[in-house]
Amino acid sequence: MTDFSFEDQPRYRPLLLPFGVTPGRANVTVDDQDVHVRFGPWRVEISRGNILEATLTGPFHWWKALGIRRSLVDGGITFGTATAAGVCLRLRERVSVRIGRFTVPLRHPGVTVTVADPEALAAVLSTASEPGTG
Repeated sequence: MTDFSFEDQPRYRPLLLPFGVTPGRANVTVDDQDVHVRFGPWRVEISRGNILEATLTGPFHWWKALGIRRSLVDGGITFGTATAAGVCLRLRERVSVRIGRFTVPLRHPGVTVTVADPEALAAVLSTASEPGTG
């Protein structure tokens, strides 16, 4: 199991704190089977087999990257704490976001996360899609 913290930019903490997003409550955990995204009270679980590709992306404008937001272009969901870089996970099957026990009815074809080490996360997830590795 590998844990990736979200990028922590202190100047953006005041914008994220009202939504329950703090450095201790925002991370991506990757195990042999799944990717677990925690962003304050929001959660997404993605089967590693559901990931088509993990692509480095960014930089972003702050108003497009911070917080949780749905793309008006493709319907993907972004969990953002920083503007420099992120990882976009393009999925075979859409996923839903949970808040506690409640599942939001919208389904997303992609998930973008702004972890502190996006290159490492992309590398770990890309390995699973290579022939003969998983």
